[in-house]
Amino acid sequence: KQWYQRRVAITAGILVIFGGMIGYSGDDINKFLWMVRIAEGEHPQDIQEGRYFTPEGEYRVDGRASQTMLDSMMYKMCYYRFGEVTVDHRQPPGFDRTRESVIGDRDVKLEYIEEAFTTTNWLVRIYKVKKLDNRMIKKGSRPLKAKRPRKTRKGEKGSVGKTVIVNRGKKVSTRK
Repeated sequence: KQWYQRRVAITAGILVIFGGMIGYSGDDINKFLWMVRIAEGEHPQDIQEGRYFTPEGEYRVDGRASQTMLDSMMYKMCYYRFGEVTVDHRQPPGFDRTRESVIGDRDVKLEYIEEAFTTTNWLVRIYKVKKLDNRMIKKGSRPLKAKRPRKTRKGEKGSVGKTVIVNRGKKVSTRK
């Protein structure tokens, strides 16, 4: 929920590189801790790297993964519908070849995004952000117009809105 509230303006979608199907270790879930560290620097009150580790201090995606990891958008985008997939007849559904374990949450639900495209080998996954319900414009209603700030006349000293206009080239005397 916090992710959705903090999103700036995603117009096209979200691209995720996921290697769990084919065993590609350079995927986003392996780089995720770097993303968490960067986010922690910007939002230390909301994001702490330690929450993504198990009590033993391990970074995991299997049944022993932390609840914060299982609830993260990265986990959900990588493993959405992956619990239904069998990658090898010797392994159970949801087996991640890269991390060599069965994922912790095989029934991932998406609330704020929807799957738009996934390649056959699941390496590239693209998600579309769902629209907010309260931003739907009713038929026949018109959008609100923003008020424009009052401008001063040409050549007149003053300001535009709250922006101060400075006349350059004149020295201001500070003596009394």
